[in-house]
Amino acid sequence: MKKEEEGEEEGRRRKKREEEERRRKRRRKKKKGKKRKKGKKRKKRKKGKKRKKRKKRKKGKKRKKGKKRKKRKKGKKRKK
Repeated sequence: MKKEEEGEEEGRRRKKREEEERRRKRRRKKKKGKKRKKGKKRKKRKKGKKRKKRKKRKKGKKRKKGKKRKKRKKGKKRKK
């Protein structure tokens, strides 16, 4: 009688352990990787005061604009 009860308890304990392991595995599987959603990406709107951008001034020598020369196409060289 006592042996049978011990056996039943052992079986119950084993079942609990296996169930916990299964639950843990399931939880681990869920964490593995995030699926990326395909579709249109919406732009995030920035909240707050809008500030006007100032143009950066170029430093250096100022060159006078002249007439633009036309590029001549190079022809095939003829053998003598």
